[in-house]
Amino acid sequence: MTELKSDFQATEAIDGYVYQSADQSHAHAYLIPVVISELAKVNKQLRVFDLGCGNGSVANELTKLGHDVTGVDPSVQGIGQAKKAYPNLKIDLGSAYDPLKKKYGTFDAVVSLEVVEHVYAPRDYARTLESLLQPGGIAIISTPYHGYLKNLALAVSGKLDSHFTALWDHGHIKFWSIKTLTELLGEAGLSVERIHRVGRIPALAKSMILIARKPD
Repeated sequence: MTELKSDFQATEAIDGYVYQSADQSHAHAYLIPVVISELAKVNKQLRVFDLGCGNGSVANELTKLGHDVTGVDPSVQGIGQAKKAYPNLKIDLGSAYDPLKKKYGTFDAVVSLEVVEHVYAPRDYARTLESLLQPGGIAIISTPYHGYLKNLALAVSGKLDSHFTALWDHGHIKFWSIKTLTELLGEAGLSVERIHRVGRIPALAKSMILIARKPD
């Protein structure tokens, strides 16, 4: 891969996502078990990069399991909460628009949970994610699930406005399907190996988790 260059420089526009505490969110109850299971399949303690680590709660959970975790997030408040609650974590301000490989190197795995739906320039995000992986490394990416039946159920129930969160500052701006997220990762050179739909029955899942691999 060539050195990453992005036309998107407005870091100030992405640093305001609010975290009330360093606790895990309700979504982590159905996301983290899959992350732990997928990392365990590698059968060793891993160097893991948490891309969009938020308040550090996921990085802390993985560190307790013996993984060597590094993470970045553009939220000033999130990183502040993380450093206060988990002072030993290796996390700092940063985003997928930064040259992260140059600063941190490469990793066995990259975890990025509920991040890509907030990203203004998803191809920059995907290229950065790929660059952080060692050959053969895995990426674990989650995002809210969208599919025909779920979207139909949202429309029938009258919950489209609350789901698409147009009035949420720094909220969701991209709404991914399995097809579109697979295509994004494929453009970056990653091959999707497994897909988990979690949080409800598959057709109405809250989130999807894609497991993608960088070629050896």
